[in-house]
Amino acid sequence: MNIKEAKEEIANTLRAYQRKDQDGNYCYPLLRQRPILLMGPPGIGKTAIMEQVAQECQVGLVAYTITHHTRQSAIGLPRIEEKTYDGRTVSVTEYTLSEIIASVYDCMERTGKREGILFIDEINCVSETLAPTMLQFLQNKAFGSHKVPEGWMIIAAGNPPEYNKSVREFDIVTLDRVRKIDIDVDCDVWMEYAWGHGVHGAILSYLSIKKENFYQVENTVDGKFFVTARGWEDLSEILKHYEALGIAIGESLVIQYLQREEVARDFAAYYQLFCKYGVDYGVKEIVEETIGQEEYEQKTDMARKASFEERFTVVNLVLDYLNGQWMEYRWLNGKVTLLHQALQHFKKFLDPENDCQCMETFITQRRDSLEVKIQAGLASMRDKREEEWVLKKLEEYWLELRKAHLYEKEEGFMRVRDLFQREVERRAQMIECLQRKLDQAFGFVENCFGEEQEMVLFVSGLTKNVCAMEFISAHGNRQYFHYSQQLLYRQRETELQKECLEMLE
Repeated sequence: MNIKEAKEEIANTLRAYQRKDQDGNYCYPLLRQRPILLMGPPGIGKTAIMEQVAQECQVGLVAYTITHHTRQSAIGLPRIEEKTYDGRTVSVTEYTLSEIIASVYDCMERTGKREGILFIDEINCVSETLAPTMLQFLQNKAFGSHKVPEGWMIIAAGNPPEYNKSVREFDIVTLDRVRKIDIDVDCDVWMEYAWGHGVHGAILSYLSIKKENFYQVENTVDGKFFVTARGWEDLSEILKHYEALGIAIGESLVIQYLQREEVARDFAAYYQLFCKYGVDYGVKEIVEETIGQEEYEQKTDMARKASFEERFTVVNLVLDYLNGQWMEYRWLNGKVTLLHQALQHFKKFLDPENDCQCMETFITQRRDSLEVKIQAGLASMRDKREEEWVLKKLEEYWLELRKAHLYEKEEGFMRVRDLFQREVERRAQMIECLQRKLDQAFGFVENCFGEEQEMVLFVSGLTKNVCAMEFISAHGNRQYFHYSQQLLYRQRETELQKECLEMLE
C-alpha cells in the first residue's frame, strides 16, 4: 500500500470508529477498535499524513516519538496510597497520570475537540525497559492503569528491521490485536503531493526523469547512505530561500539533504542545467506572450534539436511555471470564497440591526474568534493568512461606508456587495489570463514536439497536479480535453496490440 492509500484507510477507520447512533453513543465496540500499526521506510511521510487526516477530519492530534521517553514518562511515577480491604488498611502502589495520556486531555482542553488521533512513532525502537509497556499499550489501549480516552484512535508507526538495527519484532499475540499496514515507497504518489505543496521545480523535473533516485536507503559497513522523501522536501525549501537571497547552490549543500554522494552529485549538476535552461528558453516570456515571433521560433527550433533530457526538462519548466500560476489562483480563490462566506454571515448579523454600524462589532468578534483558534491550535498558517486577508477587506469596506456616510442597512449592504464584486472581477480576470497561458503552453509544447512523448509528459503532469485539475475541472480547457482524449485512444490502442501479441504467442 502506498502512503496515499494508507492515508485514505486511516481516515475511513477514524470515521468508522467514531460513528455514533442517534443518542450520541459510539457504535463501534471499543474492544474491537484495533490500533493501526504503520510499518514502512523512514522519511516517506507517515507523520505528515497524521496531520493531514486530523485536519481534514477536524479532530485533535497528539504525536509522540516514543524513543524519547522513559518508562516513567509513559506510565507515570509510582506513589503509595492507603486502601482498606476486608477492614484491613494496606499500602498500595499506584501511578500518576501518564505524560502521554495527560497530553491527550490537554489537547482536548486546549482545542475543545473531544475526539482525535494518538500517534506513537518509532514504536518498535523502544528500550528494553519500555517494550512491555508498548505491548500493553497496543493490546489494552492504556499506559499503566490509565486508558486512552474514548473517541481517540491509536495509530503507531515503525520502521522495518532492514532500516534500523535496534527494532524489536512484535509477537503474534500483539500483531493479532492491531491492523498492520505495510507502506511502500511510491514516487508517483509523492509527486502528486509535491505539485500541490510547491516543491521546487528542479526536484520535480529531476524525479520525473530519474524516479529510481527518489528513495534509497543502504546501511553498510562503510556507513549509512540514504535519500528519502523528507530529504527532497526539505531540500526544496532551502533551495527556494537560497535563490531568494542570491546564495550559490552546489553539491556541498545538496549532500546535506540527499545523503548519498552519487545522487547528490547528479542532482546538483541537474539543478545547474535546470536553471540554465530556464534562462535559455525563457518559458515565462513564452507563456505570457511577451516574446517576439522570431525569438519564439528560435526557442522552438532549439527544443526540437535538444537531447531527450533537455526536452523533458523544457516540458517540466513549463509545468513548473504553470504550477506557480495554479497556486496563485488557488490562493486567490480561497480568499474570495472565504470573504463571500464572511459577508453572508454579516448579512445575518445585520438583519436584527437598524444600520451598518454593527459592522465594527462583527469585525471585532471575528478577529477575537481567530485569536481563540490560533491559541487552541485550530488554525493552520494558511487559515490564519486567509482570515487576516478577509478581516483586512472587511475593515476596508467599513472605512468606505464611513467615508460615504452610508449607515442605513439596505443601502450600506448594497455598497459592500459592490465592493466585493471587485474581488469577483479580479478572480474572473485571473481565470481568463490562466486560460490564455495554458493555451499558449499547449501551443508551445505542440510546436516543439508535436504529439510525441513530451506531450504525454505535459498532459500527465497536468493530470497529476491537484491545483491544475481543480482549475480545469471548474473552468475547462479545450486543448487539455483534446490531448487527454488523444492519449487515452493511444493508450487503448497500445493495450490492444499487446493483447493481440499475447494471443499469438
